[in-house]
Amino acid sequence: MQWKLFATLAETAGEREVAIETEPNATLNDALAALFDRHPGLEDEIVQDGELREHINLLHNGEDPFTVGDGFDTELDEDDELAAFPPVSGG
Repeated sequence: MQWKLFATLAETAGEREVAIETEPNATLNDALAALFDRHPGLEDEIVQDGELREHINLLHNGEDPFTVGDGFDTELDEDDELAAFPPVSGG
């Protein structure tokens, strides 16, 4: 499974793409735990008190798992793509 990280999250991790391994029937929460095991500094940037920080966006195969899925309990497949990014501004 692959995480794509953007902006300050990629800077914290030191890489833009992070391959992780999860067990069969893994959830988004499991994938986050694997990401945090690999890059512990990301945990404080992405979650607070077990909840997604308000300014962080997560995508599962291009969709918001908190809108179209089961949030942290969204079930994942081995070839899914996950993305995490803070708000980005530009002009």
